[in-house]
Amino acid sequence: MAEPAPPAAELALRRRLPPRLPRRPGDVYVNMQTDFKAQLSRCQKLLGPGGGCAEICIHGLGLAINRAINIALQLQAGGAGALRLAANTSTVPLADGLEPQGDEDGRPPLARARNNSAIHIRVCRAAPPP
Repeated sequence: MAEPAPPAAELALRRRLPPRLPRRPGDVYVNMQTDFKAQLSRCQKLLGPGGGCAEICIHGLGLAINRAINIALQLQAGGAGALRLAANTSTVPLADGLEPQGDEDGRPPLARARNNSAIHIRVCRAAPPP
């Protein structure tokens, strides 16, 4: 007969990091901990003349979706029509671990799967009119 699961009070929820897309020089992963102006200036530097990126991709997950959209819109407003946006949404599977408090019986951690929304916004320079 299987052992009963430990009560919820004896478990600690450990959120795992989401799987990331390949890290390219033009990828910007937006989060809620970093200051908005710092993330915006990083995107502006990447798209600027010395940044070396013709296009960047802004990634936002969960609560950071609104911030990613705001950054893209701020870039577009500051670009005076020279930037083009293309947004894609997706669902990202996440895995949380429920680990027992302390080292009792050496039980393996339990896993819980959940889904979270994500947005990927491609910002590139628009082609000049002929």
